[in-house]
Amino acid sequence: MLNPLYSRLTAATLAIALTACATPQPEVVEIRRGVIEQIVPTQITSNHHAGVGAVVGGLVGVGIGSLIGGGTGRDVAMVAGAIGGAIVGNDVQKKNDQPIAAQQIMVRTSNGVLVAVTQPDGPKLYVGQKVYLQGNGEATRVTPQ
Repeated sequence: MLNPLYSRLTAATLAIALTACATPQPEVVEIRRGVIEQIVPTQITSNHHAGVGAVVGGLVGVGIGSLIGGGTGRDVAMVAGAIGGAIVGNDVQKKNDQPIAAQQIMVRTSNGVLVAVTQPDGPKLYVGQKVYLQGNGEATRVTPQ
């Protein structure tokens, strides 16, 4: 029979893995027209894989902890390994995340609304250029017309 703590950790790991594999439903992309009023160089921090280092580190820590001792001591080693691994994994991920060169673009839409979009450097854009705003919310991107 499996140890109750080991069973719970396995179930939690499986739930996290299955949640990460879920695919979102496709959304309708909204496209608006506008003219660039201002472009400001900036940087964006990458949070695309936020938490992955902690999860992987925790799993490695549990695996290493399960090799130590037996009984209650083994359970304690697994929990300590999970916590320590998660902390170390998170720190390693933070050190490897480098800021990305980006630009904040202010666009006046055809209906007069001013929209600010921050996106990674991409196609050459300039003030006064006619552009499309594609998408909604944080997924909005500015592309030349």
